[in-house]
Amino acid sequence: MEDHSTRLKRLRMRSWHRGIKEMDLILGGFADNEMSKLSIEELNEHELMMSENDHDLYNWVSGKSEIPPELLSAINRITNYFLKNK
Repeated sequence: MEDHSTRLKRLRMRSWHRGIKEMDLILGGFADNEMSKLSIEELNEHELMMSENDHDLYNWVSGKSEIPPELLSAINRITNYFLKNK
């Protein structure tokens, strides 16, 4: 089983190496500054969200599409982080 530190490193790498540059910047920036602060439950939600298609993620984060209920917390965390830090 993967330890917490290894999991964070793996998710950070996945955050910076997405399919589209916009999601690299959005998820990578969040991973660098916020991901280590997430609880285990929040990290599980985040990892579930990261399994989604980049174009869908971008549309959810940018407010162009309705966010599926199971991803609402994770997407809102990212959106709120960027609204607070722009």
